[in-house]
Amino acid sequence: MTKILVVDDESSIVTLLQFNIEKAGFDVVTAEDGRTGYELALSEKPDLIVLDLMLPEMDGIEVCKQLRQDKVETPILMLTAKDDELDKIIGLELGADDYLTKPFSPREVVARIKAILRRSAGKAADVEPDESPKEKALHVGELKILTESYEVYLQDELLDLTPKEFELLVYLANHRGKVFSRDQLLDAVWNYDYIGETRIVDVHVSHLRDKIEADTKQPRYIKTIRGFGYKMENVKS
Repeated sequence: MTKILVVDDESSIVTLLQFNIEKAGFDVVTAEDGRTGYELALSEKPDLIVLDLMLPEMDGIEVCKQLRQDKVETPILMLTAKDDELDKIIGLELGADDYLTKPFSPREVVARIKAILRRSAGKAADVEPDESPKEKALHVGELKILTESYEVYLQDELLDLTPKEFELLVYLANHRGKVFSRDQLLDAVWNYDYIGETRIVDVHVSHLRDKIEADTKQPRYIKTIRGFGYKMENVKS
């Protein structure tokens, strides 16, 4: 059974989330402080973590940061009581996959969990098979994207991408030469209603460029189309 770790210091929220997530068919493990949540993330190996931002012992930002430093790529849905863009951006920059601002409905949390798990399972992008029948790959310039093993190589060096960075890269690589607005990318890659949250796209594009571009000021792969959005160039090897 798919396991969800819920980390929140408000017992009433933990109880509410646990009831609704279990009702949706998932197994739930809970923690009410950041340090316990961090330890359970390592020992229980959940499929997804619902992580509050404001926590005792270790806050959600620190938990997220430490897990990513430990190479734990479990998807993270971050909860925040603050409608503060800075908190959201910091969380996303540290590797959170999604966020919700309190108050929220349990139904919305479950919907986000399902959407994130679908994306993590690789159902968001259709790719063309490479020459090997046992693996699917995309080649863009010196990038090799293995879509089944979730690996990206640049000049044969394995890159460390978050799940969301990987999905965005795959989507752009599958549509080389096509220009997408930020809203179009939100709809296609995040697969949820993110009206007005286009900063999420900018953050992830910036992180991708840091990892795949030799010069982020003059990107070779992902170009900014001023006043509209982004496109991936059809770079030749």
